Amino acid sequence: MRFIGLTIAMAMLAAPAWAELKTVASQESFVQLVSGKTLTRPLVKLTVAPDGTIEGRGASWDVEGSWSWKDGYFCRDLFWGGDPLGYNCQQVQATSDGRIKFTSDRGAGDSAMFRLR
Repeated sequence: MRFIGLTIAMAMLAAPAWAELKTVASQESFVQLVSGKTLTRPLVKLTVAPDGTIEGRGASWDVEGSWSWKDGYFCRDLFWGGDPLGYNCQQVQATSDGRIKFTSDRGAGDSAMFRLR
């Protein structure tokens, strides 16, 4: 019986505890989340400023661009190493433990999760 209890306890420790994602519906809420913070993921560090600018590094390339909030979506025009990634409106979701997720094509495309630091 002790073995089963120990196995369950170890499994609970090994499983990541994911906080619930909640949609960010307004520009004001988005700015509160990102203001003064850096969005990070492996090899990527970005600053999304309240003035509508995006700056940072992705791998060894500079990242820059602009953003606006339209109809409940984060819309950005981004350049990675000088090459255009294009304009895209993205659904934004956040967790209470400091993560933020961007999903392209208004929530129907690929997504990327960042840590807010």
